[in-house]
Parts: sequence; C-alpha cells; structure tokens
Amino acid sequence: MLYNSWEATGFAVSEAGQARLAERAAQLGVECFVVDDGWFAGRSHDRAGLGDWRPDPAKFPRGLTPLIERVTALGMGFGLWVEPEMVNPDSDLYRAHPDWVYHFANRARTQWRHQLVLNLARPDVAEWVYATLDRLLSEHDIRFVKWDMNRPLSEPGWPSEAGRNPERAWTEHVRHLYAILDGLRAAHPGTDFESCSGGGGRADLGILGRAAQVWTSDNTDAWDRVAIQEGFTQAYPAQVMAAWVTDSPNGLTGRRLALSFRFHVAMAGALGIGGDLLRWDPAELDEAARLVASYKQIRPVVQRGSLYRIASLRAGDPLAASEYLDADGVQVVVLGWWGPGQCGSRLFRLRLAGLDPAGRYRDEDTGAEHRGAALMNVGLPLPGGPDFGSALIRLSRC
Repeated sequence: MLYNSWEATGFAVSEAGQARLAERAAQLGVECFVVDDGWFAGRSHDRAGLGDWRPDPAKFPRGLTPLIERVTALGMGFGLWVEPEMVNPDSDLYRAHPDWVYHFANRARTQWRHQLVLNLARPDVAEWVYATLDRLLSEHDIRFVKWDMNRPLSEPGWPSEAGRNPERAWTEHVRHLYAILDGLRAAHPGTDFESCSGGGGRADLGILGRAAQVWTSDNTDAWDRVAIQEGFTQAYPAQVMAAWVTDSPNGLTGRRLALSFRFHVAMAGALGIGGDLLRWDPAELDEAARLVASYKQIRPVVQRGSLYRIASLRAGDPLAASEYLDADGVQVVVLGWWGPGQCGSRLFRLRLAGLDPAGRYRDEDTGAEHRGAALMNVGLPLPGGPDFGSALIRLSRC
C-alpha cells in the first residue's frame, strides 16, 4: 500500500519536503513511500536529466540515504521512479553517447516530451542500463521501482547495423528489457517493480511476469476510473491494478469528489495514495487512516479473490458494483459507486453471485444476516444517496 509523491510535488523534490510527506503517509498506515520524477541530476523540469540516474546534489546534498533511513524508521519501504529506456538531449548521457538512441542517419530526431528513446537493442546500451540500475539498487535500500516509459518509438533506426537486419531492434529491445528486469529481480529479490507507460500502455503478460503491478492510467479522477477499472479487470486481476486516491478537485478534470468515494474506487485494486497530504486537513487525515485500515482488512479478498461484476454502467445499470469472494467462499466484499442523478433516494438491490444458497451471511458493520439464496436472487438492499456516492459492504458466512 504505497504513497507516491508526484501529484504533491511534481519536479519540486527536496529531502525535507519528501520527509514531511513521508511522516504524513506513515500516520495513515502507508507501507511504501515512493519518490517520483524529479529526484535525479539536472531534473528541475521535463527537458533535462533523463539518463543521469544519480541523486541531484542540489536537492539531495547528502544523497538519498538520509531520506531512505527516515522513511525506513517510519516503518515504510522506500520506492523510486525511473525511466531507464529514455534520455533527454540535455543530459550527460546523451552528450557522451548521441549514437545510443534510435535514429536514422539522414533524418531529424523527433522529440516527444523533450526526450528520445535509447536503443535498448544494442548490447552495450542494455549492459549500461542494467549496470546503472544495479548500482542504484545496490547502494540504496530500495524496495519498489516504478519503471516508466512515457513515449513510443519514432525513427526506429539503427544506422550502425545497416544491411544486417536492423529491424530486429523491435524484438531485441524487448528481449533485453526482459533480461534486465530478470537480472535485477534475481540480484535484488526484495525489490518489487511496477510497469508504467503513459498510464497502462505496457500491461502485457510478458511484463506482468516481471512486474508486481501496472500503473493503470494517468487519469486519477475517481469517477472516470470506475469505467477505466471495469475495462482493465476484464483482462487482468485486481491485484496488479494500481489505483490512487488523489486530491479534490482532481488536477486533470477539476471534478470534486468526497474522500470516501475516491477511496472506495481505489480500493477495487492495489490501493495507493497520490494526493498532497500536507494540504489535507486533520479530519481528512483521520478519515483516510480509517479507510486505509479498512482496506487492509479487505485487501486479501479484493486482490486474490474471485471478482463478480454485479452491476455495470455499461450495461445500463444505475450504478457500478463489484463483488469479491475469497477462495473458501467465506469472506465477501462489495464495492459500489454511482454518479450524478443515478440512484437518487430510491433503493437499489445488488444481486450477489457465487454464494452458498443455504448459507447465512452476516454484515460485518450492521450485524444483519442474510440467506445466500436471498442475496443472489432478491439482492442486497443498497440505499441511494447524493450524487457521486459509494458503498463498502463486508459480509462473512456464518
């Protein structure tokens, strides 16, 4: 259960600022504190620094170790963002090795996000990437790596291999990527990796054999995420679906949503927090701590149980809802979400699935008992409420 600093600080990363965020995160029950983009040399904006994977001396004059030690003392693991396949032209790496990027000899090199793509098909580039990250992980106690890739390939040329099947770059890049990740995981078994690519652009089964989870989408608006996460879980399990609680109003859409709604949406996957905790008031922090504790109780069922999609906005239902059932059929978790003017004040019934018809199920919060047959055929009563409402229901078979 991680906290990520990106939406709180952007590129304005500092040892003191990250430490303050870490203290707030620990109070909420966060288990891993992740410093996102902006920590490495020359990285005060998105036009420089990619490729120079060492702590920025202006931001971390004592290196990363003091911050890592503070995070560890607070009871959390430490995580770090990297984008190893990319390079900014304004970087020491590119100035030393301009030939290391994909390019054609007689064409301009197209920059997207002010960056170019390293030719990972080259053995020397792949060796450099592995050695650089291995050194970073060996010198620091890093338990989580967010591996990003924010742009696609363009001008995928390999001039030095002209006439020797340079098109093999498409496959060799991936083979080397997998070999690097395999090697890092073997050398650093205590480190987990997250795959990120402009959101969920790299969520294939090959990468999921090497990454604990994937960053589902850069859109963290909780209402938009209801549909995004329903689509994602058509193919992938909730366990690998990174989902953050961010600030309100949302930085992308400007939508204002209750903290409980934002949490209930993110609880449908691998819960994370990405808001600016230094701006949350005491009441929000207290509520967030309670919701984090609730998530830790339901996490085994949500992440490893069977998922039943019991209501869907795409199917025309007035709300969306997911049911999670553990392997023994004993623990049941139901998460439901509705938007503007969908449920109003009327009662809606959620028909559950996968239960024992003859069994009795107790609501962990109200104490009410229900027959399995009734829950599956008549449904679980779910009172409506204001626009953008949500519900978390926990049942246990008696």
